[in-house]
Amino acid sequence: AATPVGAGAMSTADSIVTTDTLHRFGRRFLGAPVRSRTYRHLLYLLLAFPLGIVYFVGFVTGTAVGLGLLVTWVGLPILLLTLSAAAAAAGIEARLATRLVGVDAAVPAFLREFDVDDGLAVPGDGFVDAVRRLVTTPSTWTAVVLLIYKFVFGLVAFVAVTTVGSISAALLAAPVVYDDPAGIAAGAATAGQYRVGSWTVGSLPEALAVAAGGVVVLVVGLNLLSGLARFHARSVAGILRVGTGN
Repeated sequence: AATPVGAGAMSTADSIVTTDTLHRFGRRFLGAPVRSRTYRHLLYLLLAFPLGIVYFVGFVTGTAVGLGLLVTWVGLPILLLTLSAAAAAAGIEARLATRLVGVDAAVPAFLREFDVDDGLAVPGDGFVDAVRRLVTTPSTWTAVVLLIYKFVFGLVAFVAVTTVGSISAALLAAPVVYDDPAGIAAGAATAGQYRVGSWTVGSLPEALAVAAGGVVVLVVGLNLLSGLARFHARSVAGILRVGTGN
């Protein structure tokens, strides 16, 4: 039976679309090492570790000191300052997600509504109203959740970046250091030997093969790290969206 003309045209169109899609995916995947966006994502991941530690230590310290001094007049202001700092840190995270990863994350409501002219810096009705907004706004408490999440993610990001970086560097360096007479190359088990797992690299062709493997690890690793950065930025946006009605 003859193939309908319409069916043949649709099959050809589907084939073209599939080929074009695969071409774009391959170009995007293989082009990761030369795209500036990849390195913005890496910067985002590298910042996660130190920022997560600063946020977590600052919040835990402020909370502990505030609770410990709650029996005095000093404790409550410290707790309020800690909450304000948590909201400010969440605002920093929202801006980092937007500028480095391109994910639109909402700044906590307390920061969006903040205005010194409202009287936050001057005791009185404005001050009381600002404190009430700080404590009752849901985004203040989601900011606290975000700080804890950032600390955990920062550890994961640090391990991921250092693992990809160290493995890639060790493999890519093979042609340069495989015959290192001092045996000082990373991975050298004994003097003059360069090992990749149980394989001893003893010639230039072998070293070039190892370096080619390093290129593969680098390309795959950079794509995975970019995906991890996008996942975290979207997670940040999702956490900050809780309680906003959006």
